[in-house]
Amino acid sequence: MSLSAKTIRCPACRAESLLKRTPRYEGFKKVGESLSCADCGHEFPTEDEVPFAEKARPKIFADDDAPPAVQIFKADETGKFCRYCRHYVVNPFTQRCSLHRRLVQATDICPQFDRKPDEEKG
Repeated sequence: MSLSAKTIRCPACRAESLLKRTPRYEGFKKVGESLSCADCGHEFPTEDEVPFAEKARPKIFADDDAPPAVQIFKADETGKFCRYCRHYVVNPFTQRCSLHRRLVQATDICPQFDRKPDEEKG
């Protein structure tokens, strides 16, 4: 769970409040956190027992109101990027094509595309 403020429904004061996290120490060593209501100070023994408030969101759209999924590339187009070519060379400063001996980008497309062989995972 993140350290950001969380809204709770406190059983002691019956108010919607924030969860207050304070560290517990033994000497100079942190041994845990104390969880309490920011309004009334009611302490919760564990995080599992904290009644977090659910945010009620209005249901505006039905499931069938969603637009159909958009296909940007055809199936044969997705694999012809320089990124997947055997001549594509990457180093920390540039990306090059060893066939044409020039700078390229990973998303460039070339008519002399030659797919890399599948690397075996050992």
